[in-house]
Amino acid sequence: MSQAALLVLADGRFPAGGHAHSGGAEAAVKAGRVTGAASLEDFCRGRLHTAGRASAALAAAAALGVDPVALDAAADARTPSPALRVAARKLGRQLMRAARATWPSAELDALAREFPKGAHQPVVLGLAARAAGLGALDAAYCSAYESVSGPASATVRLLSLDPFDATGVLARLAQEVDRVADLAVEAARRSVDEGVDALPATSAPLLEIGAEVHAAWPVRLFAS
Repeated sequence: MSQAALLVLADGRFPAGGHAHSGGAEAAVKAGRVTGAASLEDFCRGRLHTAGRASAALAAAAALGVDPVALDAAADARTPSPALRVAARKLGRQLMRAARATWPSAELDALAREFPKGAHQPVVLGLAARAAGLGALDAAYCSAYESVSGPASATVRLLSLDPFDATGVLARLAQEVDRVADLAVEAARRSVDEGVDALPATSAPLLEIGAEVHAAWPVRLFAS
């Protein structure tokens, strides 16, 4: 196992399509809920402990070898918003293309055949980590970090926020990312024996509502 593979997978330059998605930040900015670094930190913290925790657990479970078809159904059940389901599958499809080119894997090939239009992104992320020789904690860290780094990067563009301030937000959330990754792995390990119902279903209704509003906009800077 090469721990450096985690740097490749988590790198913002990895061609997984995340740059086109704001993680709900665009809708939050338009609604006036994110106006600067302080409110961005609140937004990212909320996202991390809700949708971020659920996604990290799904990714960790996939990395442990839990049935990815069952995990995809679990991801669907944890994503009430049709717009967010579409976005998650688009991201999953793009990540699948990048992962298969980078770490060829029979498991990734099988999932691509099962979901030609894309599996949920956290499930693909977990299998990509597995193909790269990484473990469940690595997958959980990558997913948890993505849940906050995406909105932070998007807000730099949306508000012309100082990149130093956005990076400071991520640094202040570091210990919480640690905690969420640990909790995600604990749940993922339980799911190996207990099934996908052992995974967290932490939700963020305002993110879901915002995604539906955002999807109806005629002009958007980000896809979601």
